[in-house]
Amino acid sequence: MLKRALLSLVTLWLLSILVFAAGQWLPGDVGRAILGPLADAHAVAALNRQLGTDRPVLVQYAHWLAGLAHGDLGTSYTYRAPVASFLGPALLNSLKLAALAFVIVVPLSLVAGVAAALCANRWLDRLLSMIGATLAVVPEFVSAIVLILVFAVWLQWLPISATAPPGANPLEQLGHLVLPALPLVFVFFGYFARMTRTGTIDVLASDYTRTAVLKGLPFRTVLWRHVLRNALLPTVTVATTQLGYMIGGLVVVESLFHYPGIGGLIFDAAKSKDFPLLEAGVLAIGAVYLLTNLLADLLYGLLDPRLRTGGRR
Repeated sequence: MLKRALLSLVTLWLLSILVFAAGQWLPGDVGRAILGPLADAHAVAALNRQLGTDRPVLVQYAHWLAGLAHGDLGTSYTYRAPVASFLGPALLNSLKLAALAFVIVVPLSLVAGVAAALCANRWLDRLLSMIGATLAVVPEFVSAIVLILVFAVWLQWLPISATAPPGANPLEQLGHLVLPALPLVFVFFGYFARMTRTGTIDVLASDYTRTAVLKGLPFRTVLWRHVLRNALLPTVTVATTQLGYMIGGLVVVESLFHYPGIGGLIFDAAKSKDFPLLEAGVLAIGAVYLLTNLLADLLYGLLDPRLRTGGRR
């Protein structure tokens, strides 16, 4: 785990280089993006000089990296305020939305995948597979619009906006997040359920499962102690990896539901060439991906004792 942590730091450093270089290739000028298309050229040049964006790229990157080493994420070009004051709340909002979607979709997909595996090639298996495949191919913005029309406009059961009013209690905040979480549940339900189904079928056909059944163990015990622990290994990898996407890749969902998440923050920073905010946002998402991968390794070790002993018996 220590080796993985050190490699993660190297990965984040390489990611920072790629993002900074890509930001330099974006069309437009920082001063022009802030002051607008009608601003005087001298004012634009003065602002670029004030922000330091007229300096060589390597100098700009070295200055930003030195600040990061001291815990300073920099100052946003657009908002003229510390990046951390915007990044923290946006990341927390995205974490709330992703956590709710994750808590809903994982149990549903596990139950559906195991049920489909136990009824393989029968009507329930075909029905669950068809529902999962259908939901997986519908883009999030399509399902989100349908959900808004049905549950917010026609039935008026749920609010359109994902942002709860100031002073709202946790239950009210949860009610505002249900509608934007559902498109994520639809997309990932079929994916997770299919992985669980495939893994469960493979384990049910294994020698140690047949041996456990022949020993006279109750089928419920075989399912919980032997089948699920091994069948969930591929699902753990997929679920933890997609958790990073749930946090940072929801620009469309955040826009439709007026939710101030980190995906929209990164998108706006890229449009305005706000390098400090863009760099910090992408690195935050990269750190989330790396942490979820480390979490997957830990869960692997808990589910499969062979990984903890290096395969020794």
